Amino acid sequence: MKLAGKVALVTGSGGGIGKASAIALAQEGADVILNDIRFPEGGSDTLGHILALGRRAVEIVCDVSDQAAVESMFTEAQGQMGLVNLFVNSAIYSDREYFYKADMKGFHKTIDVSMWGAFYCLRAFSNRLLAVGQPGSAVLISSPHAHVATPSCMAYNMAKAALDQMGRTAAMELIGHGIRVNMVYPGWTDTPGERKFFTDEVLDKAGRALPMGRLMQPEELARGVVFLCDPASDSITGSTLSIDGGTQLPWWSKRGTGAF
Repeated sequence: MKLAGKVALVTGSGGGIGKASAIALAQEGADVILNDIRFPEGGSDTLGHILALGRRAVEIVCDVSDQAAVESMFTEAQGQMGLVNLFVNSAIYSDREYFYKADMKGFHKTIDVSMWGAFYCLRAFSNRLLAVGQPGSAVLISSPHAHVATPSCMAYNMAKAALDQMGRTAAMELIGHGIRVNMVYPGWTDTPGERKFFTDEVLDKAGRALPMGRLMQPEELARGVVFLCDPASDSITGSTLSIDGGTQLPWWSKRGTGAF
């Protein structure tokens, strides 16, 4: 129960890495505010899972690309659960098209949710801690897309590159206040969002071609989130933790050589 007494807010917690992170934080004793653009009527299974652990939890519907809505969400969260001292940014949106023929509505939405949404939340989170002089920890779910020029993903690549600089700069500006900011790089992870682009058959085949022979699971990323939120990790800030199954190693150049 290394996070007992902490209050966490996790964006994008309706599924995937956000959902797994919210549950993992609760398992370590944190109370959790769940955020997503929508939740099913009557509450999500994430909410039920956390309540069954004996933790407090609430769901707040909020479009993180709306700054006013984000400020209201943090105000509501603090009113219901107390000061939020752990923040995990997992909300994203992504379309896939070559930039020169992209639907600009989707292009802008990708930037608005994946970059501006993270900024609005990190700003609201930090200001509330600064106002009362309390420490805290933020974890931004980034991506190797921040430095890999993946075609048909320009808006997402741009957003994640900005997210990395956002996190490092915030870590510099907040280090004297006891507020830590770190990033996590997932590998190709088996999440509901991948079904927007790929079938289960394609994902299974692609996973078998990866260095470890499988896709990452959201729970593996969640363990890294807990590690970074742990007060015992208080010397870690402005860092990036890769939990990617070795996909950023130069393994592509070795394929077919018998080295693997």
